[in-house]
Amino acid sequence: MAPETRAAGSTQDGEPQGPPDAPIGLLAQLREDVRRNDGLLRPGTQAVVAYRLGAWSRTSAPPWARTVTRKLTTLAHVLVRNAYGIELPPTAELGRRVKVAHQSGIVIHPHSRIGDDCTLRQGVTLGAAIADGERFAAQAPVLGRGVSVGAGAVVVGAVTIGDGAVLGPNVVVLTNVGAGSRVLAPPPRTVGLPAAVLARQEGER
Repeated sequence: MAPETRAAGSTQDGEPQGPPDAPIGLLAQLREDVRRNDGLLRPGTQAVVAYRLGAWSRTSAPPWARTVTRKLTTLAHVLVRNAYGIELPPTAELGRRVKVAHQSGIVIHPHSRIGDDCTLRQGVTLGAAIADGERFAAQAPVLGRGVSVGAGAVVVGAVTIGDGAVLGPNVVVLTNVGAGSRVLAPPPRTVGLPAAVLARQEGER
């Protein structure tokens, strides 16, 4: 099915896109993430918080604290992955106000870039088509700002999803998607049972 399109440069709610938001401090970022993900007890909140702390430990933590914080945040990442099924490596690049709306089966490429105000749902995969070395690193998907990714959607390879795009449930995306586009899976077909099966079921009644 051909993707539906909206005006480029708009969010999923039709609001104009502006320049990326300026970075903020870690504590302010964590408070923003908790609000965006509906409270600290939500699995998505805990996944994003573990990511933020892990990324901070690798880039901004004081040298004397870096070893300890990396070990602790690695443990937090493993717990979130194993308990909730959300694999969000600290080496990925996450924008502000990213929402992980549900848990289970979420796998994010360790070099993916996810823009501000994106939403990820259960079963989402941002992955690579090639699994070895430098080619794997180069196969990281990129989501622009305000992208909504539906349950079970799969984005594979060095693919860019434009600002405000909507990926529907269970789509498989292998090529770039323009800003403001909607990508939807084909509607399901209703297939009747073979006559022999129907006859057997009738005989069993």
